[in-house]
Amino acid sequence: MYSEKNKSNMQTFRELYPEKFVSEDEIFSHIRRGNQIFVASGCGEPQYLVQAMTRYVESNPKAFFDTEIIHVYSLGVSPYTDAKYKSNFRHNSFFIGENTRDSINKGLSDYTPISLSNVPSLLYRDVVHLDVALIQTSLPDDHGFLSLGVSVDIVKAATEMSHIVIAQINANMPRIHGDGFLNIKDVDFIIPYDEPLLEVAGAPISEDIQKIGNYVASLVQDGDTIQVGYGSLPNAIMTNLYSKKNLGVHTELLSDGLVDLINAGVIDNSRKTIDRGKSVASFSMGRKKTYDFLHDNPSVVFRTIDYTNDPLVIAQIDNMVAINSALEIDLTGQATSESIGGVFYSGIGGHQDFMRGSLLSKNGKTILAVKATSHDDEISRIVPALKEQAGVTLNRGDVRYVVTEYGIAYLHGKNIRERAMELISIAHPKFRPWLIDEAKKRGLIFRDQAFIPGKRGEYPVELETYRTTKTQLSIFIRPVKISDEPLLKDFFYSLSDISLHRRFLSYRKDMPHERLQDFVVIDYTKEVVLVVVVGDQENNFIAAVGQYGVDERTHTAEVAFAVRDDQQNQGIGYELLKYLTYLARRQGLLGFTAEVLSDNQPMLHVFEKGGFDMKKKSDGGVYDLMLMFKE
Repeated sequence: MYSEKNKSNMQTFRELYPEKFVSEDEIFSHIRRGNQIFVASGCGEPQYLVQAMTRYVESNPKAFFDTEIIHVYSLGVSPYTDAKYKSNFRHNSFFIGENTRDSINKGLSDYTPISLSNVPSLLYRDVVHLDVALIQTSLPDDHGFLSLGVSVDIVKAATEMSHIVIAQINANMPRIHGDGFLNIKDVDFIIPYDEPLLEVAGAPISEDIQKIGNYVASLVQDGDTIQVGYGSLPNAIMTNLYSKKNLGVHTELLSDGLVDLINAGVIDNSRKTIDRGKSVASFSMGRKKTYDFLHDNPSVVFRTIDYTNDPLVIAQIDNMVAINSALEIDLTGQATSESIGGVFYSGIGGHQDFMRGSLLSKNGKTILAVKATSHDDEISRIVPALKEQAGVTLNRGDVRYVVTEYGIAYLHGKNIRERAMELISIAHPKFRPWLIDEAKKRGLIFRDQAFIPGKRGEYPVELETYRTTKTQLSIFIRPVKISDEPLLKDFFYSLSDISLHRRFLSYRKDMPHERLQDFVVIDYTKEVVLVVVVGDQENNFIAAVGQYGVDERTHTAEVAFAVRDDQQNQGIGYELLKYLTYLARRQGLLGFTAEVLSDNQPMLHVFEKGGFDMKKKSDGGVYDLMLMFKE
């Protein structure tokens, strides 16, 4: 990574600043009782420095007491949380890692809940005071500049505000462009020690995560700028974006998945409205090959976290898409990413910063990607209400898209009943009856809401399809969902009296909840009800409805469909009937039957174009049609 010249610089600066290269005992003797000690975060954590400080305490047990260890996130060594050092150290973190979670929940360490964008100002205003900073840097360049490498975030502010800065200079730390440079003159003490940087391995991509990734990818458009949160799920989602073009990156965490997309040419930052041509991040947690990619790469810029995470900066980026995860979301749309009930699990991090900043962006989107269950499908992450004492990271007004392996729910502008039904429709099927019952008890949905449990009521995602009509209209044909009742209500009330009469052979004009349930609560093993959706996820409507129910005696099915008046003559009905026919033939049915008013010539014309062996029988102004499939 570094040339021999870079390495020889160390000897030059050792000779120039001998007072900085003193013994470890002398360096740590400058720590006083009651000091606040900052430790660099994530994969930039100076492991050797932390171990050296701990050895010093063991050798000098009365050297200092009641110091406070402050950092964002610990992936590596964290001996300061050990009970045997409780008189020496008290740990306080802005984000909880696995190494410190147990200590915090036992009350042996502290957690400060805060959005990361606000942390530097705490340090600059001395609200959180720092005496000592333990950091890790790259080798010095010819001008004496050190790079903070993979962890700029709040580390830059900490180095500027600490009275004593102790740096572990590590030849394995990459030199990364941006805000993370400090001069060796501004470092008080230096301990050269080379060791591998901490790495975060990607989690294996399961079938469920692949499904979530596919759904998320459908929401990301060419030219979008993306942010990806921490965790195995968001990182794995990146594998589904290789078909996209001209994506940009503005994120706090630069992960392996994002770097792979940069290398593949998917991310080129060519259409960003600020920092064009640059991938902007604040820290990296990944594998060594990612760190090697970042070294002296001018296409990547690491900025301080009060820039990357500032909602007002994020809002300046058009088409900003924030992709994050959550531990739990309730049926009203409240989500937590930081705690499970009263158990502190992670932290606010950049979650609020990016989700709110993206909502202010022109054409921005927020996506909450959540695996529907945890603990081997024993616990639902979609719940009637967040557990008692859970921290609400995103309130009901913050959440837009929620994605699980069972589909996409869009909550913005939806009332509580609609939100609950949307979220129930993407919950794990085994938990849907429970969620329905709980939602009824809480008055969130209709008290008489019908539901078909088990396989019979499980949404058949494999039947979704995209088609283009004769007029080049792109349509999405899919099975009806239990959450479609509001859309269907709008559809039926958009029909003219003539269309209603032709479709239902009745002059009834009302379509109450009780009647709408017959269309959305169906046994998918016996009946097919399809809707044609036009528009995007945020602003769409049902343009047509088609269905057939199987007559097991004749092994045929009765078919019917209707198209909105303002969407007729575009080929929608023909494409819908063609797809219904395909499904029926695949099911082994012999044909369709249908009832059509004799004056409904448009409908008769569609059936005539369908390629059936058709027989008509007139009865009181109604045609009984027999539509047999041709071999």
